[in-house]
Amino acid sequence: MRAAVLRGRRIEVRETTDPVPGPGQILVRTLSCAICASDLHFMDNPEGVAEDDSGLWDYHEDRDIVMGHEFVGEIVSFGPGTERRLPAGTRVTSLPVLVGAGPVRIIGCSPEAPGGFGELMLLTESLVRAVPDHIPPDQIALADAFAVGEYYVRRAALDSRDVPLVIGAGAIGLSAVAALRRRGVSPILVSDYNADRLETARVLGATHTVDPADRSPYDLWREVALDGRPGRPAFGGADPTAPRCVVFEFVGRPGVLDGIIQQCERGTRILTAGGPPEGDHISSMVAKRKGVNIQFGGGPDPEDWYGTLDAICAGELDVSPVIGMTVDLDGVPDALQLARRADGPARVMIRPVGGRGLEATR
Repeated sequence: MRAAVLRGRRIEVRETTDPVPGPGQILVRTLSCAICASDLHFMDNPEGVAEDDSGLWDYHEDRDIVMGHEFVGEIVSFGPGTERRLPAGTRVTSLPVLVGAGPVRIIGCSPEAPGGFGELMLLTESLVRAVPDHIPPDQIALADAFAVGEYYVRRAALDSRDVPLVIGAGAIGLSAVAALRRRGVSPILVSDYNADRLETARVLGATHTVDPADRSPYDLWREVALDGRPGRPAFGGADPTAPRCVVFEFVGRPGVLDGIIQQCERGTRILTAGGPPEGDHISSMVAKRKGVNIQFGGGPDPEDWYGTLDAICAGELDVSPVIGMTVDLDGVPDALQLARRADGPARVMIRPVGGRGLEATR
């Protein structure tokens, strides 16, 4: 098959070995796959994979790896021991986890678990879900990205006093905005340097947006949430009815989390998804003095993933605003560079079969 192959930290578009489905697996022809920032983290920081003890990621510089874990495809054939409950030709997607005779792997993060940056990929039959033909494949492929935002918002367990501030309007930050709006949360504040992404945030439900180059997002939060009321004092006398700040961090660059700690309100809760693979430094003493509560990563859980997929398939969740560009396999290297700069569209979609170069969809 043709694929955008990762080898030796470089992407080459060429032929590679066709995957063969093992026990309980199915072979799928890829219809669409999105480029995610974690693809860049995986290819640029393999030492982070080496330090992970879960075994779900498996990087080898001298072996072909086909990335891509946000995908949709159609069934081609079946491995041994499969139930074949869905016929060949059915459009399907899946939680991006490959289970078989060997170790469990994240799809697109191991030589044995090729992802959607190629014409063919392997899925676990028991995790596969059929999807309706009338939903565009690019939107189905984004179930994974939007499930991440759903997970963080669900874990935040917001109540009427909590006023959210989303830092970073990439696809995951935007997915959190959508999850907040679906719960009827208002106001929703979003901060990003990219004007186009802030506009997309407004389309998805943000009530207030800000470019931090123009104004501090924390000053905006105080204006909107506190509306002239005093913030939480350093000692005693806190108003039990006062609004509380909940920050969702979706940037993933060193210094961002510490910047939030330095500038946020006392008592802020931070849910951080960014996780710079090269590590980070935070001012723990400042966080302690301000009573900041930080929750790192995790998820999405299956309930978030399949619940998000169901919402997309039912037409209850429109993820199309985050799609800004489509490419064929030959356009993947340039698209990865665009994603690395973080100044392009929130999601670039890959059509492994057919297409013409780098092309805007809206």
